[in-house]
Amino acid sequence: MATYDNLPVYKVSYDLIIKTFGVVTCFRREYKYSLGESIKKEIIELISNIYKANSAQQKDSAIANARANIETVRLFFRLSKDFRQIDLSMIVEINQMIESISKQLTAW
Repeated sequence: MATYDNLPVYKVSYDLIIKTFGVVTCFRREYKYSLGESIKKEIIELISNIYKANSAQQKDSAIANARANIETVRLFFRLSKDFRQIDLSMIVEINQMIESISKQLTAW
């Protein structure tokens, strides 16, 4: 069993949370403390579920929870784009990270 911080899915998730914290600071106030906080909490929960899946004998429930987290994050970022809180180039970059995480979780 690899340590969780060496897993490719963990590394991409960690990069996503770093990017998210930077992006959310540019949200307007009405979205920063609602939608922005929800995105951050969901990604933190995602990383937690990746850790749990890596350390558990039965990985199914933690992986299923992580997959639910990443789909929720995808939805929240789409809302951010629709509310014009994030520009198109940034959403493309973030969606590539989300897609990478989703594929890795599915393969796991």
